[in-house]
Amino acid sequence: MYQRQLTFGEAVKLALTTNYCNFNGRSSRSEFWWYALFTFILSSIISLIFSGSTLQVVSGIINLALLLPGLGLAVRRLHDVNKSGWWVLINLIPVVGWIIYIVWVVKESDPVPNQYGPVPNLVQG
Repeated sequence: MYQRQLTFGEAVKLALTTNYCNFNGRSSRSEFWWYALFTFILSSIISLIFSGSTLQVVSGIINLALLLPGLGLAVRRLHDVNKSGWWVLINLIPVVGWIIYIVWVVKESDPVPNQYGPVPNLVQG
């Protein structure tokens, strides 16, 4: 058994459709980081296209639309390393909280089912 890594397209599609507002279960490292890359690329493109107050309005709308899927993904990623989703609030602590959070989301998935669900993307074989 091994954990299959999602592709960029699979991760973005999963986050924006099936798991748009899902705070239950677990998400893999690949799903989390591909979605992070997607949001970075999207914000970079928006910054290149728009400027001034238009940029602020468009960025605000995009950020609002991506808030729930990003938050849900962060909670599910913490579930994957056997942490409560409430630990996402550690980001409110400057520097130290951010470092702890990054260590957790970079960490490998728990290799066995935990209280939050089965191992994501597990392939038998």
